[in-house]
Order: sequence, then structure tokens, then C-alpha cells
Amino acid sequence: MTGQSFAGELRIDLAAISDNVRRLDELAGSAGVMAVVKAGGYGHGLVPSALAALRGGATWLGVAQLSEALELRAAGLTCPVLSWLHAPGADFAAAVREDVDLAVSAPWGLEAVAEAARAVGRAARVHVKVDTGLGRNGVLHGPALTSLLDRTRALEAEGSVRVVGMMQHFAYADAPDHPEVRAQVVRFDAAVAEAEAAGCRLEVRHLANSAATLTNPSLAYDLVRPGLAVYGLSPVPSLGDHEHDGLTPAMTWSAPLAQVKDVPAGQGISYGHTYRTERATRVGIVPVGYADGVPRAGSGVGPLWVAGSRHTVAGRVCMDQLVVDLGPGSGAREGDPCVLFGPGTQGEPTAQDWAEAIGTISYELITRVGDRVPRRYVGGEPAWHLA
Repeated sequence: MTGQSFAGELRIDLAAISDNVRRLDELAGSAGVMAVVKAGGYGHGLVPSALAALRGGATWLGVAQLSEALELRAAGLTCPVLSWLHAPGADFAAAVREDVDLAVSAPWGLEAVAEAARAVGRAARVHVKVDTGLGRNGVLHGPALTSLLDRTRALEAEGSVRVVGMMQHFAYADAPDHPEVRAQVVRFDAAVAEAEAAGCRLEVRHLANSAATLTNPSLAYDLVRPGLAVYGLSPVPSLGDHEHDGLTPAMTWSAPLAQVKDVPAGQGISYGHTYRTERATRVGIVPVGYADGVPRAGSGVGPLWVAGSRHTVAGRVCMDQLVVDLGPGSGAREGDPCVLFGPGTQGEPTAQDWAEAIGTISYELITRVGDRVPRRYVGGEPAWHLA
């Protein structure tokens, strides 16, 4: 990284990721763990997170985008990798050459994968992704699935594809007791039975996300596929926080105070003066804003930690900065860290605290931090220092 970033840093605890995966592996019983490292490892860094997950016992890695799978291969990772969200034009030939497993969700995808496999001269490893009720990508259970399975068997006979897995996503991922969860499991089991009756030799069946891994061991099947929990956050905060789940948040976002100054009572703060000081006080300027991933919805409500005390964003979050009312006589000084969120062990806010403050989910908080904020990796080998 050239120059100095004033947007603070993301401190990523790779040991925490490894420990979280060990916990998930323990809960999975005899099933393997596919650590989901999509979206740049949920904002933690794709390759460093993948390596930490493997150190923790993960045997598979899962990504949404094919480019992510190819980046893992380019980094020298040889474990099984599954990519599951594709659009026409995807470089399936590269995936087949690099031994990346591919999810197939529609007839066009199956034909494109088979064509790529013929060109490469080896069979593509395919997981059929079934839409059992989410209504998102995936072949709909019923006649559409039957037709797709018939075609996969024909392509298997010619040697261009090999169906090795079947997968699905839950519609109520954060409500494990919802009746639709059980309904989706019934449909998935029926789809698996149909595939096996058609002659598919499935190596892995996987449907358990983070929530299911933590709350319902019966859904482990052959692989669990946790995402958020790998990074130490609870996917079902209504049932308990990360400590309840035996997890440790791996990401801490902090930035130094760029300026500390005394202001009089009645001073308007930030755009629109939506906040006015009630008394003479001291304010701090934090050089991060919505361009860095701080939600503008955090204006006036986002929690902060400065000099051992909790505070709240004063006024509107700006593009590059926000303001915190430190209180009269605060001893905070320029350069002191302001923590937006972390594991919460020292009293600082967590990503879940931010999520509750602004009415969103913790996933959004950790994945939206921009590239202007450098990542600093600790607790892992090798040491990674990426901008």
C-alpha cells in the first residue's frame, strides 16, 4: 500500500476464523465443513479467510462467483471448491481445467458446462442446485428437475459431466423453527431420492447454512455450508449472540480521531444540523464515511467506542467523515482510535449492535467496508498485509 490511509483499518483475526470453523466442525459431527468465503470472505479477505478456515478444519470452500474460485486456485489452494452462481458467458472451461465444482441451476447452465467440458477434454463435476422454495436461483423441484436430471444422465453417459452433489438454500435461514424449513427439507430429500433413482451417484448432499449448523444437527447430511458463522457472528441473534454460539467475531474496524475541538452549546453538527449540542462540549472528527462503507442510516444512531466509552454518531454520516460528541472535558485526543465495531470484549459495539441500530443485518455491515480501508491480518500464518 502506498501512502497512508486515514480511513483507519480493519483488523482481521485469522485465529478467530480458524477457531470458529473448529466449533462448526464439532457441531457438524461426521459431516464435513464447506466454509463459504464468497464476497471476499464476507469482507475479511478471500484468500486469508480461506486459509484460516482450512486451518480450522474446513475440507471444502464455497463461493458464489466463478472468479472467486479461480482466485483461490491461483493462490495455490487445492481443496475442493464449489462455485454456485453463474450467468451466460461464464468461463466454465477455466473452471473445469482448474477442477472447480460447478452448481447447475438451469438447463442453459448444464449445456454450457458440458460444452466447456468437451472442449477441455475432461468431465465437469456438477452439483444440481434445487429450488425447494426460496424462489431464487435453482431448478424448481418437480417436472423441471425431472427434465434436468434426464439430461444430466445423458451427458454423464457421454462423459462430459459427472453429477457429484445436490444442494439447496433455505428461505427462512434465520428462523430455523419455521415450518417452511421442514417443508424445504422434505422437498430436498425427495429431489435427492429422484436423482439417485435416476442413477446419479451423489458424493455430497448439502443444505445446512450457518443457522442450521448451529441449531439443527439433523440437517448436517454430508456437508454443512456455513458462511456468517465462520466469521464469528450469529446468524440467528434472536436465539443468542455470538458468545451463545461459541463464536468470536474476527473483524474490528477502527479509525483515528482526525480532530478534537471544543464547541459551544447549540452548535449544529454536520449536514443539515440534524444534531445540535445541548451544552458546551468536545467533538471528534472520524475520517470514515459512507464512501468507506459506514451506513448513512447510522446518522444519529450508529454506536461508537472512544476512550473507553460508548458514544453515538452525532448528526449525519458524510461521504468521508462522521462526528462524535465526546462530552465536556473528554480527554480524547487526535490520533486516539474510534472503534466502529469489533468483538465486543472491551465494551466496543459489535456489528450486530450496528445492525440493530439501523435496522439491517450484520452481514451487510461486514461486507460493505470499502477498499479504502486497509486490512491488517493477525493470528495466522502467513502474515497477510493487503490494502
